[in-house]
Amino acid sequence: MKDIIKGKAYVLGNDIDTDQIIPAQHLVYSLSDPEERKQYGRYALSSVPDAQAGLPEGNIRFVNEGNHRSEFNIIIAGKNFGCGSSREHAPEALNIAGVEAVVAESYARIFYRNSVDGGFYIPFETGEHLFTECRTGDEIEIEMKKGTLRNVTTGKVYQLKPLGDVEQILMAGGIFAYARKSGMLSSR
Repeated sequence: MKDIIKGKAYVLGNDIDTDQIIPAQHLVYSLSDPEERKQYGRYALSSVPDAQAGLPEGNIRFVNEGNHRSEFNIIIAGKNFGCGSSREHAPEALNIAGVEAVVAESYARIFYRNSVDGGFYIPFETGEHLFTECRTGDEIEIEMKKGTLRNVTTGKVYQLKPLGDVEQILMAGGIFAYARKSGMLSSR
């Protein structure tokens, strides 16, 4: 886990559900096959309707055509991010697309746990409406130790909520890596 995460923001609104994160018709690919795995990144956030998601003007795609990695490595969203089904593929799809951090006002509980357990990226929470303060394409810098998000584009700094106990799981690389590291599971 990095001390500082820098990159471009992709800004979404409230209630982004798991079917918007990775549409059900794309769950046919094998996550264990390296080439098929890329399809999850390619189709991540590919069906987010403008009106529901609060996408920025211009309908900016999360992943450009023909790619499986996004130029946006930080997602900023409103409340209830990852709601809907308990689809485990959703946080992994964001990881495959290159997401290093999601900053939201709140998360659906199962989605949050799947994100942490897999160690896919860091799910930060904020008490502010950052999705109305930031724009897609803004340069962002998140400092882990300070718990801050700085919008480099605007110069504004925001406090993030502490990660708490999940920080150790994320630092280890996920729940199984943490369990092995802490002696709860034998390492093979």
